[in-house]
Amino acid sequence: MSPRNRLPALAGLLVLVLLPAFAVASQAAGRPLDLTRHAVGYASLILFVLAYALVMAEEFTHLRKSKPVMLAAGLIWGMIGYVYAAKGMPHQAEEAVRHNLLEYAELMLFLLVAMTYINAMDERNVFNALRAWLIRKGFGLRTLFWMTGFLAFFISPVADNLTTALLMCAVVLAVGGDDKRFVGVACINIVVAANAGGAFSPFGDITTLMVWQKGVVDFWTFFALFVPSLVNFVVPAAIMHFAIPSGQPAGADEAVMLKRGALRIVALFLATIVTAVSFHNFLHLPPVIGMLTGMAYLQFFGYYLKKTSPGKRNGLIASRMGDVVPFDVFNKVARAEWDTLLFFYGVVLCVGGLGFIGYLSMASEVMYGEWNVTLANVAVGLLSSIVDNIPVMFAVLTMNPDMPAGEWLLVTLTAGVGGSLLSIGSAAGVALMGQARGKYTFFGHLKWTPVIALGYAASIYAHLWINKAYF
Repeated sequence: MSPRNRLPALAGLLVLVLLPAFAVASQAAGRPLDLTRHAVGYASLILFVLAYALVMAEEFTHLRKSKPVMLAAGLIWGMIGYVYAAKGMPHQAEEAVRHNLLEYAELMLFLLVAMTYINAMDERNVFNALRAWLIRKGFGLRTLFWMTGFLAFFISPVADNLTTALLMCAVVLAVGGDDKRFVGVACINIVVAANAGGAFSPFGDITTLMVWQKGVVDFWTFFALFVPSLVNFVVPAAIMHFAIPSGQPAGADEAVMLKRGALRIVALFLATIVTAVSFHNFLHLPPVIGMLTGMAYLQFFGYYLKKTSPGKRNGLIASRMGDVVPFDVFNKVARAEWDTLLFFYGVVLCVGGLGFIGYLSMASEVMYGEWNVTLANVAVGLLSSIVDNIPVMFAVLTMNPDMPAGEWLLVTLTAGVGGSLLSIGSAAGVALMGQARGKYTFFGHLKWTPVIALGYAASIYAHLWINKAYF
């Protein structure tokens, strides 16, 4: 598999760690104007809906998903800026949009580091060697379907759900090759499993981290969601199992040799993840600082490979791999990669604009002020399948409704797994659409939405039944 199919996937990685503040831009800039009933507010909603409709139709229109959301973002903030300038309050809108841009800058830098590592591992034959090992072991496609799903479920609580989904998808693409049927269903399974696994750990998803840091649920209480999360993954996987071909992957006798330094690059990538998590959790610094520090690990190792290379040819390869700054791989994958990165730019700015206008707070007030609390928490999950779960959860935390621990666990669960209902509902889904372009698509995922919804409902019932003591 070429890097062209793998790099765009990383575009969602930092959304799980760094994005919540784009929904608070309104607070960062003081008290904003309420534009929810203003023509600008209505126009912004229409633009956002139209942009997402074009994103969904990418499979048929072949219009790259970054274009409509970038245009919508510019128009939304342009209209906001016009209103604030007319009111003599230009600096509030300026501060709000700068806040969003800062978050996106951290996102982009984080992703560039991760892209470099994934491509270095790809160039060193790490993924192809893993594929060959799995095939030599005689695992069938159905076994691989379950293996990648369970690995995604159990790794995501530690490594975060998007990082896990990206790595598992790389394995699926390496094993599945051109088998669109297997790759498509396996990617759906990975998205569901990774999102479910991230829901029962304080570190598995930014929404769980937000709830934990808010203090409404203590650290160990999150693990009460383990069984409901497992149900959320297993129910749809058991049904999708029958859609997986029963055969073996092609190339059973294939032997792939790892290139020099491959395993050490894997170790450096793990060390980089640990560095980023440590900077965030223990030093209270942005995770991107840890990731950029980790990029230096790869730069120095690339320099070592270059200087100790036994031959000129290997030296050139090591030089390209170690030359991290210019990203030579961009020559092959620039369009697909930057399409996904810029798509998230559009999403951050669009949703940040809607939050600044006041729609997120208004939605939360209606849900928790007028609806049944349990129904509202279930609806949060459904809403997160359309709008990113981070601003939705932040809006809930901002309202801070008076709920027992069981309801806080419920909203944590639904916000975490609700994004699995649509491919655009989670960063993992959006990223995998780029990574497995043409094989995992919006409409391919949509065909399995009823089955995923069955798992969503089953996980809610499992939580209400198993965790009665928390209500």
